[in-house]
Amino acid sequence: MNRRDFLKSSSLTAGAALIGPTSYAQPRASSSLPRRIFINRNWLFHPTTTLGDTKPDFDDRAFTSVVLPHTNKLFPWHSFDDAEYEFVSTYRRHFRLPASARGKRVFVDFEGAMTASTVWINGHSLGEYKGGYTPFSFELTPHLRWDAPNVLAVHLDSTERKDIPPFGYEIDYMTFGGIYREVSLRIVPDLFLENIFTRAIDPLSSSPSLEVECFFERPVTDDNITVEAELYDGDKILAKQAAPLSTHTGASGTPSQVLRFNHLTGIELWDLRTPKLYEVHARLLRNGHVLDHDTRRIGFREARFTPQGFSLNGSIVKLRGLDRHQTFPFVGQAMPARVQRRDAYILRRELKCNIVRTSHYPQSRHFLDACDELGLLVLEEIPGWQHIGDQAWQDIAVDNVSRMIRRDWNHPSIILWGVRINESKDDHDFYTRTNETAHALDKTRQTGGIRSNLHSELLEDVYTNNDFGFPLHAPVAPLYLNTEFVGHTFPTRSTDNSARQREHTLRHARIHDQIASDPKFSGGIGWCAFDYNTHFNFGSGDRICYHGVSDIFRLPKPAAGFYKSQCDPEEEIVLEPAFHWARNDEDTGFTVALICSNCDHVKLFLDSGKGFQQVAEADPDHEQFPHLRYAPFSIALDKKSIRDWGDLRIDGFLQGRQVISKTFSGRGVDRRFELLTDDHELVADGADTTRIVLRVTDEYGRIRPIANDPIQFELTGPAQLIGDNPFSLVGGTGAVWVRAQQRPGIVTLTAKHPRLGSQQITLNLTSAAPELA
Repeated sequence: MNRRDFLKSSSLTAGAALIGPTSYAQPRASSSLPRRIFINRNWLFHPTTTLGDTKPDFDDRAFTSVVLPHTNKLFPWHSFDDAEYEFVSTYRRHFRLPASARGKRVFVDFEGAMTASTVWINGHSLGEYKGGYTPFSFELTPHLRWDAPNVLAVHLDSTERKDIPPFGYEIDYMTFGGIYREVSLRIVPDLFLENIFTRAIDPLSSSPSLEVECFFERPVTDDNITVEAELYDGDKILAKQAAPLSTHTGASGTPSQVLRFNHLTGIELWDLRTPKLYEVHARLLRNGHVLDHDTRRIGFREARFTPQGFSLNGSIVKLRGLDRHQTFPFVGQAMPARVQRRDAYILRRELKCNIVRTSHYPQSRHFLDACDELGLLVLEEIPGWQHIGDQAWQDIAVDNVSRMIRRDWNHPSIILWGVRINESKDDHDFYTRTNETAHALDKTRQTGGIRSNLHSELLEDVYTNNDFGFPLHAPVAPLYLNTEFVGHTFPTRSTDNSARQREHTLRHARIHDQIASDPKFSGGIGWCAFDYNTHFNFGSGDRICYHGVSDIFRLPKPAAGFYKSQCDPEEEIVLEPAFHWARNDEDTGFTVALICSNCDHVKLFLDSGKGFQQVAEADPDHEQFPHLRYAPFSIALDKKSIRDWGDLRIDGFLQGRQVISKTFSGRGVDRRFELLTDDHELVADGADTTRIVLRVTDEYGRIRPIANDPIQFELTGPAQLIGDNPFSLVGGTGAVWVRAQQRPGIVTLTAKHPRLGSQQITLNLTSAAPELA
């Protein structure tokens, strides 16, 4: 599919309300009129602005129909110019409101649009919001038409404006363009629940309590209105509390009222292994009639950084994770819920991380929801990269702190707010403001601020530092977390030879071994999870930073095997070689077999045509990695033992029992072509998307890293191919995505390898619920 076909289918400034989307679960209370109506389909897009294009009667028949999330331009996966997405575009959305909404207040909630959004309703300007990573809202009520269609219009400036974080100097990542997150209409009464924040009190006791703080747009006291809250475990009500409405204005600056559930029993904690979630439902009632209602998902847990390390529910947990950019090949940031959630799954279930940092900006709510569900801890930070702008720029950054926290403060996975611009210089007044803002809004979490300086002024609670050297510098504060290492100091492609793959893996292992040696290190977050697109003055010459332990398609490099191997064998038995099995894929021939595993013994066998004969065995290399629970195996293979080259088999053992085995061909021949899908069923809403992985392997199913064949696709059915066609394999593998159209049915993707034949994937597209406006 070409880019044109894809596009055809698919701040503190005036009016930008802080009242924003904070939860998207529809409330439990039954109502003919939902509180939130998503308007992600039937948008009209044009890559320019035209005089009069914000007026309701503008002739927009030349516009392209698109569905959100939407990218303003489709790209190849590398070697393109960011200037191609830096333009001002126009979006229009026609809608009619349900008759039952008459008399209500109506807001439009944008979850994310890159970078500056000027919004109109029926030709009336609502103002400009400056910022691409934080949510914003405008009230539409005064300008709505009840007996005719309404037109919402957006001029979206996707240029790198110096007045908006993270811009102003240079940044080592691309931001792309488009309304790349969802948009909805919020329909509420004149007095409504503006936000909800829950706080667990004494969560480790046998009878914890829970505070539910309900926020309102303005101060109000009314004995005829009741505020009610219920705590749910599934469909079971665990507690209920109500009180006459009487707000106060506290440190947050927003009027609110607190209800408290005292001495709860049978509460299960949110933990890494058992991330138990509950739901809080709040209502406003007048004489028993529901005025407004909203829902939040929560978890009970205690999370604190201490001088002894990071403590979760009273137990010290050594943090082990990776930084994540939320950009993807071909579409930049415009991926829907399913794909965002998949990244959390990869980090937690495939790479076995227990923490992720949302570098360098707040990320998709769908990703954070999945972190809650999977037990993946999160360090979330404000947008920025090294540069601090003028006072107006700083005001936007402080506002970003507020919007980030107020959107995400109910996520139990989030344990630390990042309130500094990544790797920026000290600025006492600015960072005093960001910390004070965070602490005023949320007293339950500590703050951090990512720097790359051991002599920085500490205004945050936790000294969070990027340290790319080895050995690491000793912690310089009682609460200390390493937030980047390796990364740009040793970029590694999936096609690099075994010597570089081995060293890349060793560098991550060495850092984590040192971190494990001293409780003053709370943990380490490596740079980074996935390769990502960048500007011309960074990366490896093709607009890619190859800093990930996985490639840009989310497919693992050998270094990913180290992270995976650090899990308990009860969770998964891991055996991952950090090399390509080839005789001369390093300078002097094959030397060291580095194997990442949680086994306690391995044996290596070689079959040079006479059956498998044992050539080596080893225990974990605790001499090189004395502090890792699951140290890698380093096995020197002398030329004599592998003189007669052949297939390699590695057997892994636990307590004397063989528990895993993997075999690798030594013949150097591409044998099989595989096509794998993350999902077999999509929703036909025009946005739902899944990844399709391509692999060329040997006869044992191991990837052939030199394979670079062009794969030709043919797609039938109501869906679109997102990706190059043909697609040339990278390191023997790669991926494209399939995006559902708005019609249910069967989709078939056929992929043809020039020599190894064709493979086919079938997807079932189910009907989507209609949008109500």
